[in-house]
Amino acid sequence: MRTLPNPTIGLALSGGAARGIAHVGVLRALIENNVPIDCIAGTSAGSIVGGAYAAGMPVEEIAEFGCSLRWRDIGRMTMSRLGVQSNERLEQYLRMRLPLTRFEDLPIPFAAVATELKTGAAVVLRDEGDVPFAIRASCAIPGWYVPVIDEQGRQLVDGGLVAVIPVSVTRSLGADIVIAVDVNAAGATFLGPTSSVIGVVLQSMLVVQKTASRYQLAAADLVITPKVGHIRWDEMGRAEELIEAGYAAAIDRMSDILTLIETASVKSAAL
Repeated sequence: MRTLPNPTIGLALSGGAARGIAHVGVLRALIENNVPIDCIAGTSAGSIVGGAYAAGMPVEEIAEFGCSLRWRDIGRMTMSRLGVQSNERLEQYLRMRLPLTRFEDLPIPFAAVATELKTGAAVVLRDEGDVPFAIRASCAIPGWYVPVIDEQGRQLVDGGLVAVIPVSVTRSLGADIVIAVDVNAAGATFLGPTSSVIGVVLQSMLVVQKTASRYQLAAADLVITPKVGHIRWDEMGRAEELIEAGYAAAIDRMSDILTLIETASVKSAAL
């Protein structure tokens, strides 16, 4: 009996601050159902979870990591005119915990997406170099965290400005099937009706982000959307709830995922 070839499966993990912890639940569901993960691209919070898994950290350890992480572990106040805080602490926090810290050594190909502040171009960090530095750059929220300077002298900030859901980057890593995880799809249901200037600004930002993400989502083969609209982006203390939401969303799409993989295998065998 001929064995069907296995398609290469990649994950595109979105940014989303604290909501990004939901990615851990998605990983847990995929692993439990024997869905192979051959490559990962992550933006901002997605780069933290994706980078940890690509470095060989077990998913349950990533869950513990996510539940214990706090904003004080990410940034500290700074006197810089370019931001309120430096997120160097995040780099050091990751360096102490990741099993591997060089792109060259990762068992799973991984990419972190940042943005060059001066040009607005996407900067895809992959293949070689320092993983904690790359993740830190991908997570440098502009205006709050000071831009991260790379070896070329570029000022790098949060990748969510250019690719909040890095589907095309995952494809470039060699994925035949791209599963995207969008933790922002549910919007901000905790806000209720807009009744203030701040509410108008936030809702407007959500509209812009959703519009910018549309073409990336359209390029994915399947999209998982955890129901986390009721959780604010700063609520790290709700990690367990976020993980459960990610797990439930992935399980809800599991039959579609398995069918997608089987169909791709059959098509590949027929070629």
